Amino acid sequence: LSLLTGTGGEGMCGDPPAAPARSIPAPRLSAEERLSPHMPESLRCDACHAIAFQIEEQLSRAEGKVGKKVLRESDYMEVLERSCSQGWESYGVQELDGQKRLAGPGLPMQEPMSVMVTGGTWPSRLSKLCHGAVGERGEARVYGAHRRGPAALRELLCHG
Repeated sequence: LSLLTGTGGEGMCGDPPAAPARSIPAPRLSAEERLSPHMPESLRCDACHAIAFQIEEQLSRAEGKVGKKVLRESDYMEVLERSCSQGWESYGVQELDGQKRLAGPGLPMQEPMSVMVTGGTWPSRLSKLCHGAVGERGEARVYGAHRRGPAALRELLCHG
């Protein structure tokens, strides 16, 4: 009866249900997290795993182009340089349950309904940390760890 009289039927027939309003705040970054040229200590583990993932991806792709064969030293050195010098724009910081975490490819699945702060100093921090890790351990050791598998590469880069 309400449909016929036009009273009480507003928003019922064919109207999509109203989506609940949801507010998601951006992570609150400290001065160090916003301005320092160095990766904050609290995010170094996540950063290392992102670096190991990118190196693994790039080296595997290069090996795939030569039929899964071992790369020549000059080739893996070039791939490692390219891996560390890439843009890193797909990485940023999210705040989950009050804890800041680095988010991006190769990192544990993050909360899809959150705000990620990208750009700024994050790409240069990741690049600098990558170059430092490869330089400190040596390209030959990094490539050797890659040949043993992703776990060996993460162990060398992130748990040393």
